[in-house]
Amino acid sequence: QVQLVESGGGLVQAGGSLRLSCAASGRTLSTYAVGWFRQAPGKEREFVAALTWTGVNVYYVDSVKGRFTISRDNAKNTVYLQMNSLKPEDTAVYYCGATRLRFNVETEYNYWGQGTQVTVSS
Repeated sequence: QVQLVESGGGLVQAGGSLRLSCAASGRTLSTYAVGWFRQAPGKEREFVAALTWTGVNVYYVDSVKGRFTISRDNAKNTVYLQMNSLKPEDTAVYYCGATRLRFNVETEYNYWGQGTQVTVSS
């Protein structure tokens, strides 16, 4: 079992930055791909970014490319999502998940955190 806990969310003005953390316990994350998803009010949860277990390959949804950066620190068993140039449309609950299957398919994630709220004011 892997337990995931997100942190780092909050309220920020448009153009600001936040860094989300996804800390794992129970098992090492080093053999999992880790992804970030988000769910805005009234919308379905959507893929944001993912990092393969090797840490070599990263993937982003087009709307965050150039603004968000996903990274991992295997020594800390933690994955980060650095979010810069935030926009009001980035407002959502952000979730991290771990999978050994397809990183861009929500239903193939084995483990999820509880989510952290990100609110971007205009």
